Amino acid sequence: MENTNISQKELAAYFDHTQLRAWASHEDFVKLCEESMEYGFQMVAINPAQVVRCRKLLNGSPVHVGAAIGFPLGQTTIEDKVNETKTAILNGSHEIDYVINITELKEKNYGFIEKEMAEITEVCRKSKVISKVIFENCYLTDQEKEELCRIARNVRPDFIKTSTGFGTGGATFEDVMLMKRLVGDEIKIKAAGGVRTLDMALKMIELGVSRIGSTASVSIVEELKNRM
Repeated sequence: MENTNISQKELAAYFDHTQLRAWASHEDFVKLCEESMEYGFQMVAINPAQVVRCRKLLNGSPVHVGAAIGFPLGQTTIEDKVNETKTAILNGSHEIDYVINITELKEKNYGFIEKEMAEITEVCRKSKVISKVIFENCYLTDQEKEELCRIARNVRPDFIKTSTGFGTGGATFEDVMLMKRLVGDEIKIKAAGGVRTLDMALKMIELGVSRIGSTASVSIVEELKNRM
């Protein structure tokens, strides 16, 4: 059991409360936003088509709206991702989480990866919107993860992120430790995918993550409440 010397409010503030399922209903988004306001989650993580809806549902609250770009495969062009980012921001997104082009990374086309990251990060920076780069570590070698961290140190997005939650694996302690070792405090880290228990969330925080993306945010905070 990890150290639970953290308040419910402090724990909740780590969470990007997530609803990215293709079949999610209007009621699902109402629930997502109501829970985020009730618990004090940092952000709702949604697909871009739902940005306007969630921005209205969260009107007047401090909870951010975050759009997932090129999600979940990352296999759209740089131009498409940039345009999707601009539209999401225009519609009211406070944060952008985009998926890298894994094919180009595997082909060692690092110039492409850096261009993609730089263009999306710059759009966010100009609009004072938080940028997060999704690595999708389950498909990557350690060398590829290291290369992405090197590129991120050059470009300086706000966050690097472990996973979409839609791949063959999610966040692992080993990946977070690797990412933290390589970027230190220069870039924040978001753990996403498979973080469903309080102990796992607390361990991620102990390892240095600044955000956690999860569909289990409510049950994790309730688990802390029940322990106290």
